[in-house]
Amino acid sequence: MKLQWLNWQRWCAVALMALVTAGCGLLPDVKDETAGWDAQKLYQNAHEAMLDGNYTRAVKLFDTLEARFPYGRYAQQAILEGAFANWRNGEQAAATAACDRFIRTYPNHPNVDYAYYLKGLVYFREDQGLFGYIYELDLSERDPKQMRESFAAFKDLVNKFPQSRYVEDAQTRMRYLTNALGMYEVHVARYYYDRGAYVAAANRAQQALVNHPKTPSNEIALDLMEKSYRKLGLTQLADDAHAILEKTFPESAYLAGNTEKPWWKIW
Repeated sequence: MKLQWLNWQRWCAVALMALVTAGCGLLPDVKDETAGWDAQKLYQNAHEAMLDGNYTRAVKLFDTLEARFPYGRYAQQAILEGAFANWRNGEQAAATAACDRFIRTYPNHPNVDYAYYLKGLVYFREDQGLFGYIYELDLSERDPKQMRESFAAFKDLVNKFPQSRYVEDAQTRMRYLTNALGMYEVHVARYYYDRGAYVAAANRAQQALVNHPKTPSNEIALDLMEKSYRKLGLTQLADDAHAILEKTFPESAYLAGNTEKPWWKIW
């Protein structure tokens, strides 16, 4: 009986294999349209797809170009344009990885400054525009890591390639990022203050002053420091914060007791 069962299992296995093999023969052949294309033709088609906004196809062709022809100017350009296509296709991780790979592999390339610039753009969340960070509905719930990554990439560009044509735009974006990070800090400080965590609120507001000086967030930070210290009964520290607010922002609405002023109105 056992022998018959084993024979039955073998027969089933053989029959299943035969069906699979026959089925494979019935499947249509998937033709690779790029078979036989040289590096130039691959690049031209990928570049045209990118210009047409077909980023999925562009990425696929750029990847194929890199895989088949890993050396030469077309491969170098494929990394950069592939990074751009990935960015436009919403693939942030692939885009930044490509930028990093280009920077690491071709540190002396004449277009390496663009790799730094593009990396900054990817983290900047270009879809929101320059004011996107400031008008985010709840900055306190956002992770500022991407803003810092963007700032770091732009800073590398400015420091390493001061004559780059991308520097002016990078500096503009750095200013917005600095302001946005300052706003993030005071937004978190306001969150703590509203929940009665006055020590944490004062410390976070002070952090905004130290890390992001001379930004619009400083006005709110000083006001929050004063209020937090008064809640804690630290009169001298509260008076000091008030004096700095008065000297730095003599027209501040907070000095007039307008505590209902929305934080974004100071922008």
